[in-house]
Amino acid sequence: MRLGVLASGSGSNLQALLDACRDRRIDAEVALVLSNVPGARALERAAAAGVPTACLPSRGQPDRAAYDASLVDRLREAGVGLVCLAGYMRLVTATFLSAFGPGEASRGCPRIVNIHPALLPSFPGLHAQRQALAAGVKVSGCTVHFVDEGTDTGPIIAQAAVPVLDGDDEPALAARILAEEHRLYPAAIGWIAQGRLSLQGRRVLLDGAPAPAPPLRSPDLRAGEVA
Repeated sequence: MRLGVLASGSGSNLQALLDACRDRRIDAEVALVLSNVPGARALERAAAAGVPTACLPSRGQPDRAAYDASLVDRLREAGVGLVCLAGYMRLVTATFLSAFGPGEASRGCPRIVNIHPALLPSFPGLHAQRQALAAGVKVSGCTVHFVDEGTDTGPIIAQAAVPVLDGDDEPALAARILAEEHRLYPAAIGWIAQGRLSLQGRRVLLDGAPAPAPPLRSPDLRAGEVA
């Protein structure tokens, strides 16, 4: 499977996908990395891995559908079968969604996925870790989901939970969640590449059954530590 990755920032989740493809933990290859932000670190990561890149600046583009159509053209030229959003800080339009909608080869699943640093449907949108801390939750985490027309509202593929520790600030919680993102995203993309996912209404099934939930990470883990 040929992956197209859209990223606006540092691209750490892109790096997790690049590493998993390189190590053959995913039966796929990253065929193209696109960014809407000139100078994004994600473009440097892709170039270092020998992956084609392009930057299509979004600032000052008044027609969102036309902008997305240009992204679709680039992805189709690269033969992309699955689009992975990795810190892509824009909502995609109906133009984009229709271009990578469900198909027979994808077993009826959309062909756009995203990873979000919260346990959806809680805390969608920007600053999810800040939202979690403000709400006083004891558990947070990350979610891989298919993308639909809403803000982080698509069917949930998989989630991983982490504890929110006393004294956590936003960077500490974000770092703990990010470690789980780097595990969960490649695993979910691997299932898609193997054709193991299907949709039953809004329920995503793995080999015909609900995907297993990873265990909650130890509360002894601090920012930057990995079990």
